[in-house]
Amino acid sequence: MLKWLIVVPIVLLLTIFSLSIYLEPNSFKHCQKQPSDSGECVKGDVIVAISGGDTGARTNSAIELYKNGWADKILFSGAAQDKTGPSNAVAMKTQALEAGIPDESILIDETSETTKQNASNTQALIEQEGFGNVILVTSAYHQRRAFLEFDKRIDDSVTIRNYPVKTDNDWSFWWWLTPRGWSLAISEMVKIVALPAEVSR
Repeated sequence: MLKWLIVVPIVLLLTIFSLSIYLEPNSFKHCQKQPSDSGECVKGDVIVAISGGDTGARTNSAIELYKNGWADKILFSGAAQDKTGPSNAVAMKTQALEAGIPDESILIDETSETTKQNASNTQALIEQEGFGNVILVTSAYHQRRAFLEFDKRIDDSVTIRNYPVKTDNDWSFWWWLTPRGWSLAISEMVKIVALPAEVSR
């Protein structure tokens, strides 16, 4: 009995730690607030923020990156959640414009309803604009799957760097204390496992 009282908490902690590390790849964890001239911390060509979950937080992170000089363009991707209203991409653009981002610096994709479509539909814009270095912004729990979808569909010559949202209504450092956190983590892992079969079709 005593053995299990020791083993179970250790296994649980390792599971929580492993899930957090795996789901939240972060290319900027060693970077300063603003880009540098070398390494992974160089300026990118475009910040791609995809809607879903806490869309407002994702948009704010993209805005912050832009204002700190990480790229000269932002691409917002997402269809309308409510089909009677504007697309998520337009709502994100409006939020960015209100924050002082110039209209000419913003691109939008209004048709994507899934992460797979985010990747496929932004691919054309990325190629059209000749972007070679993409900063991908989404919620931390969603970052790994989003990266895998983008990496499968965007040309190998394009660098994709991960920027998981730091503060999100759906996810935090303490995600494992809530049923919602476990639901998101397990759901993402199931979808990630299903990805190879889906992509190979």
